[in-house]
Amino acid sequence: MPMFQPSRRDGYGDGHVLDLDTAVKDGVLGSIGGVVGGGGCVGDSLDLRRMIKELDLSEVPVVFICPISLEPMRDPVSLCTGQTYERSNILKWFSLGHLTCPTTMQELWDKSVTPNKTLYHLIHTWFSHKYLLMKKRSEDVQGRATELIESLKKVKGQARVQALKELRQVVASHATARKAVVDGGGLVVISSYLGRFTSHAVGSEAVAILTNLDLDSESRTNLMQAEKISLVVDMLNEGSIETKINCTRLIQTLMEEKDFRSELISSHSLLVGLMRLVKDKRHNNGKLPGLSLLRTISLHNQVLCLFVTIGAVPQLVTLLPGLDSDCLELALFILERLSTTPEGQAALKDCSSTIPSMVRLLMRISETCTQCVLSILWSVCNLAPPECSSVAVEAGLVAKLLLVIQSGCDLALKQRASELLKLCSLNYTDTIFISKCKLTRTIQ
Repeated sequence: MPMFQPSRRDGYGDGHVLDLDTAVKDGVLGSIGGVVGGGGCVGDSLDLRRMIKELDLSEVPVVFICPISLEPMRDPVSLCTGQTYERSNILKWFSLGHLTCPTTMQELWDKSVTPNKTLYHLIHTWFSHKYLLMKKRSEDVQGRATELIESLKKVKGQARVQALKELRQVVASHATARKAVVDGGGLVVISSYLGRFTSHAVGSEAVAILTNLDLDSESRTNLMQAEKISLVVDMLNEGSIETKINCTRLIQTLMEEKDFRSELISSHSLLVGLMRLVKDKRHNNGKLPGLSLLRTISLHNQVLCLFVTIGAVPQLVTLLPGLDSDCLELALFILERLSTTPEGQAALKDCSSTIPSMVRLLMRISETCTQCVLSILWSVCNLAPPECSSVAVEAGLVAKLLLVIQSGCDLALKQRASELLKLCSLNYTDTIFISKCKLTRTIQ
């Protein structure tokens, strides 16, 4: 690490005084926001601790970094060796009984520390420039967001689309812009563009903006109108992958409202669109948001039958082998919910891949997945014990169930595994059933 040599003129020892102009010119600090920062100190009116916290910069000049904590120094002090540290860090080093310089490991002939005022001046000035530039940019962005909201109240056609596009980019990048939109009544303006006669060009931009904002209860209620939901569902089916994901996230947000009505999601078109999204092999980034929304929808009992009518059961079962752990838990939760209905049970039984897939996943991913798998297998095998139990046993279920029973998992899971094991044994003699318990089947 570059060593700062204090100046004898300030009473800090031998060396050369670092001023901001020299530091920038020599490449020690680099330019500040594209402008050489040699205009002198901004002053101590800006709190250094606060500026460091709010800026949270990833790249800070190395001379500002304490060698002990690797964080920017707020109160730099120098040792007799010429090395500089954050005061609290070096005092803690001494309190641990160390009598050496942490960087050079030289023994110290003097444990006193001297405030490094010149370096503090440089640090404060550098962060002040960064902080003021950040504040100016925030104010500019805030002002531009407010201007765009006012403009959207007047413009139409392509000008409206362009204004929405710019606003989407602004709110996606700046928290201050998002706050300005909300505080300036922008939610009402943007929500008004979602209606029966809204074009998809306008609607997709409006939805993208709304997904970046914190929607309060009133805004969510305003968006929970049948014609607005209908437009969002249409765009979910016909829009770009980005639009589809944004529509999915917006509906997910609306469903978090306590007064959300199940009839708003009782739509074949919505479920079909979501299934297309999670099955899209070209865009895997749609799987997680799509399955998340399907999971939320499956919590509404009134909609479960619709899942079966659109063929969701065999489609989800087919997807299971290619899903990551997060998506797999969501898909299994949905299938478990469907297994609680007669229609879902029948669909799971009729799907030839259900039992082999469930047996393969048992004790493979997580305890949550194991719970879902056991529930699904119980529902299917209980529906047609002779037929389904034999298929499950041949797929290696018995050995897997014995592993569950002997594992450290939840007691309720062990109980369900025991019940399923008993159900499977009814169609076999003891000798044949014991032969099915080979441990080698558990690794298939």
